Amino acid sequence: MNDFPAPDQGLVVTNFLTVRDVRVSREFYAGIFGGQVIRPENPAVVRIANTWIIMNPGGGPTPDKPDITLTAPEPGDPVSAFLNVRVADIAAFYADARAKGAEFLTEPLDRGSELRCYLRDPDGYLIEIGQTTGLPHGVTADDPQ
Repeated sequence: MNDFPAPDQGLVVTNFLTVRDVRVSREFYAGIFGGQVIRPENPAVVRIANTWIIMNPGGGPTPDKPDITLTAPEPGDPVSAFLNVRVADIAAFYADARAKGAEFLTEPLDRGSELRCYLRDPDGYLIEIGQTTGLPHGVTADDPQ
């Protein structure tokens, strides 16, 4: 448990996902992103690069979060937040992830400031995969219109 996200001082930021099937989600994040399973369940914790994904089933309110119910997204739900993953070589990542079963919305597209594409995890969470190209040189994203 040396890699468990519990700092001795300061803070650590993690991502918590409410999932329908912990095993399926854990295997997705460990397999597609080369993550290390730190804890298999209750909650599942997968370390990916310099962050952790924490996964647990949903549930109703608790004393520390009254009036809050946690649920995985339903198909067609609007997206208000998503995981943003930056890679050094998007073509290599895309090919490897597809070979492992990831289903992307599109192939990587050149947006001027970056190359990017999106996929969804088993619960429907949106994940952006991007490779920064022009942004460090002052190039901003193309106007989508």
